[in-house]
Amino acid sequence: MRRTTAIAALAAIALAAAGCSSSGSSSGTSGSSSSPAAGGNTVDIYSSLPMQGASSAQTIPLVNGIKLALSQAGNKAGQFTVNYQVLDDSTAAAGKWDPGQTAANARKVASDSKAVFYIGEFNSGASEVSIPILNEAGIPQVSPANTYVGLTTNLPGSAPGEPQKYYPTGKRTYLRIVPIDSIQAAADLIAMKNAGCTKVAVANDKEAYGAGLATLLGLEKGFYGINIVSNTGIDPTAPNFRSYASTVQGQGANCFFFAGIVSNGAVQITKDVHSALPTAKIFGGDGVCTSSYTAASQGGVPAAIDPLIQCTVATQDLAAYPGGKDFLSAYAAKYNTSSPDPYAIYGYAVMQLALNTIKNLGAQGNSKSAILSALFADKSVQSVLGTYGFDANGDTTLKSYGVYKVGSNGDPVFFQTVTPTKTVS
Repeated sequence: MRRTTAIAALAAIALAAAGCSSSGSSSGTSGSSSSPAAGGNTVDIYSSLPMQGASSAQTIPLVNGIKLALSQAGNKAGQFTVNYQVLDDSTAAAGKWDPGQTAANARKVASDSKAVFYIGEFNSGASEVSIPILNEAGIPQVSPANTYVGLTTNLPGSAPGEPQKYYPTGKRTYLRIVPIDSIQAAADLIAMKNAGCTKVAVANDKEAYGAGLATLLGLEKGFYGINIVSNTGIDPTAPNFRSYASTVQGQGANCFFFAGIVSNGAVQITKDVHSALPTAKIFGGDGVCTSSYTAASQGGVPAAIDPLIQCTVATQDLAAYPGGKDFLSAYAAKYNTSSPDPYAIYGYAVMQLALNTIKNLGAQGNSKSAILSALFADKSVQSVLGTYGFDANGDTTLKSYGVYKVGSNGDPVFFQTVTPTKTVS
C-alpha cells in the first residue's frame, strides 16, 4: 500500500529480531476475557495493522469488523475457542507502518505454536516484510487491503524477482480478499475518463503500493483513452509541493492523481496542486479514500476541495452486498455508527473466512497446513461480500471497485461500481 529496498527491509528485520517476542501494541479477545485462553482446544488468530496515524481511520473500523464477526460466532470456530490478538505494525514516531515493527509482529506470530491465521498487512510494503517470515513458519496470511501486484504475481508493474522472493519455502502462504492494482488502476482510469479528464498528472509516494499503482495507470492508460502527462515520485517528508504543482500547471493537466497513502504527503500535495490548478479534478486510490484525507475536521484537505475529489476502494455500496444490510445493522448496534469506513466490512469478511475455514476442518481446525490447503482449495467462499474464491496465486476472484465522492460531512460516500474489462496481463 515505493517499495522498501532489500537493504532497508533486511536491516529492519535484523533490528526487530532482538524484540521479536513482542509487538508495540496488542490486545486479546477470547470469550469474556482479554487474556489468551488456555487449553488444547484454543487457536490464536492475529491481525497486524497500523493502528496509529492517518491509516487508523480505516484500520480501527476494520478491527471493529473483525471483532464483530468473532463476537457473533461466540468466540468459537467449530470445536475451537479463538483467541484474537490485535498487533500494531505502526509506531508513534513514524505515524504509519514501520518495517521493524512489522517484522517483530510477524516473528511473534511465527513463534506461537497455536497461531493458525494472520490478518495483514494493511500496507503492501509491510507485507513485503512479513510474508517471508510467516512463509517460513507456514502461517496462513490473508490481507484485507493489499493491492500491489508484485506480492502475488509477476504482472507488469511488479519488480524483478517478484513474487518468488517473498516465498522462501517455495509454497504460497499469502492470500488477499481485495482485487489487485491492475484492476484498481483500470477502475481509476474509467472514473477519470467519465469525469472528462484529458491530461492527468500522477504523483506517487514511492512505496510498493503507490509506485505500483502509478506504474499500472501508465501501462493501462491506452485501454481507456487517458493521457498521463507525468508520473512523479515525491519525497513524502517535504514541507510543501509548490514546485511540483507549478510543473503540473505547466503541463496543462486538468486532473491530478495521487498514488499513495495519506500519511505520505497526500494532504499537502493536494492542497498545493489545487492552489495552482483550482479547477483540476482530484483522484486517488484506496490509500487515500478515507476521512483522514477527505475531511478537514480530521486533518484532511480543506472542504472547498471536496467536490473535486473521487477515489476508489474495493468495497462498493455496503448495503448492496448480500450480507450488507445485516452487517450494517449489527455494526450500528455494537459501535453506534451506521456509516462505517468501507474497510469495516472487509474486516468482518476476513474473520468470517478464518472462522468458517477452521470450523469446516473439524478436528484439523488447529492445523496451519490444513487451513492453508483449504483456503487455496475454496473456490466458493460464502461471505458477507457474496461468493468468491482464490486463484493459485492467492488472489481473489472478485473484480469490482467502488468509486467514491465526498459527502457534506467530509467522509467518502459511495458513488458507483466499476468492473473493468481490460487490464494488463
